[in-house]
Amino acid sequence: MTINSKTMTLNVNDNVPFLTYNRLSEIDFINHAFSTRLGGVSEGIFESMNLSFEHDDFDKVTENYKRMCKAVGFEFENLVASSQDHHTFVRVCTKENRGVGIYKKKDIQSVDALVTNEKDVTLVTYYADCTPLFFVDTKKKAIGLAHAGWRGTVGRIGAEVVKTMVENYGTDPADLVCAIGPAISKCCYEVDKACADNFYALNLDDSKFVFPKDDGKFMIDLLECNHQILLSAGVKEENITLSDLCTKCNSDLLWSHRATNGKRGTMSAFMTLK
Repeated sequence: MTINSKTMTLNVNDNVPFLTYNRLSEIDFINHAFSTRLGGVSEGIFESMNLSFEHDDFDKVTENYKRMCKAVGFEFENLVASSQDHHTFVRVCTKENRGVGIYKKKDIQSVDALVTNEKDVTLVTYYADCTPLFFVDTKKKAIGLAHAGWRGTVGRIGAEVVKTMVENYGTDPADLVCAIGPAISKCCYEVDKACADNFYALNLDDSKFVFPKDDGKFMIDLLECNHQILLSAGVKEENITLSDLCTKCNSDLLWSHRATNGKRGTMSAFMTLK
């Protein structure tokens, strides 16, 4: 099993594959991972590593989480999950939130980003084409994860995470190391004019992430759009890494909503302070 990537590494431990960012792996005080669709026990359309409890068997998804934790080196009891609905609310997490969305009921219905500066709190967010955003404050030792679908992207959720980290942890955006993706890429993400107009309205360099087609549709580069949003929030160019893996193009390894016509499981991003 191999991938064609210059920015990410495919790891396999205890027969569980997971991705890591080469740049983030250089930071010695964090542990992070991005799951694949392989290595779990779910069945049917969720086969095999599905990490969403919706519509799947609770015990099987729990076992999937435990397998991921064992493979990567997380403590299952320390997980805290988002409750995503394509908005831009950022939750500040502490040890008191551990278990929420995993083995405790969700207590907030709209959470698309998580941040923490506490050890032994592992952040978990969900994907199947939408864009994951990773944030590491290398000076204050704080971390964040965000789910940026097209609505979250045009809502500038990346900038909202930076703002939240500045307000809560004293983060200097120049100290942030960020990673974007894996997600559906400009080769595969086609939208209509009504959707594309939201990207034009951002007042960024849309020539780099909105590409009109002859048939009236548009190809969108969510990764580049989020890249520009992070730059506008004060993150340094040299501190931003973009994944070179498209979820739809790699749908044998990664869950893709579009590749499966919605009949799919869900991947997770994980990150914790050691």
